[in-house]
Amino acid sequence: MECPICGSDEIEILNSKQKPSKKKLIEEYLLKCEECGHVFKDIFSAKKPKPYRLIISEQDKSYKSSINLSPSDELKCGDVLLSDLGQVEVTGIEVKDKRVDKSIIEDIDTIWAISVEIPARIGFSVDLHGEVDSYKLDLDRDFEIAPGDVIKIDKHIVKVHVIKTQDRKLTSGFAKAGVIKRVYSKPVKFNNYDYDLTKDICKKSS
Repeated sequence: MECPICGSDEIEILNSKQKPSKKKLIEEYLLKCEECGHVFKDIFSAKKPKPYRLIISEQDKSYKSSINLSPSDELKCGDVLLSDLGQVEVTGIEVKDKRVDKSIIEDIDTIWAISVEIPARIGFSVDLHGEVDSYKLDLDRDFEIAPGDVIKIDKHIVKVHVIKTQDRKLTSGFAKAGVIKRVYSKPVKFNNYDYDLTKDICKKSS
C-alpha cells in the first residue's frame, strides 16, 4: 500500500472491516500515511479459500491431506504452511502433471511437502574401500554438517567428503540436516573428532 499523495509506504492501519461477498474476501481499510498524515481508504479483494490436495512426507511415510488456501495467492517451494499435521515445508508443486517451483494457487493440482516438526532423516555412508556401512540418522533439522568434519559414528571415526542435498552436491561450505539427503565419508586414523552421531542412528545396513 502506498500513500496516493506522497507515495510513501509507511502506512498505519487505523481500522479495517470485511464486506459481505459470496465468492471473495473483501477487506476495506482506513489508512494513515506516517509521512504526510494523509488519511485514505483502500480495498483488498481475494478469492475465498478452498481446499487443495496436500501430500506430506514424514521420513519413510506419506500422508494424504488437504489444506485451505486462497486461490489468488502464489505458492512457491520453500514456503511453510500450517496443515492439520502441523507445520510443513513445500518441496514440490504439481500443475497439469508437471513439477514447478512456484504457481498461482488456483492452478495447482497437488502440493508436496515435508513435516518440519519432526527430526530430519538423512543417509550416512562410510566407504570401507569396496564395502559400505550405511546408516539412517534422525537429526535436528537445523543441525549443520560440513565437508571436512571429523565424526564418530558407530565404530568408525570418519571424515566427511561430500554432502548430497535436495538439489546439489557439496564439497565445501555446510548444509543443514533439513535439506541433506546423504553424507559420504571415509575412515581416518584419528582419535579425536568434532562430534559423535552414534546416538542418532535409527537404522544400519552393510
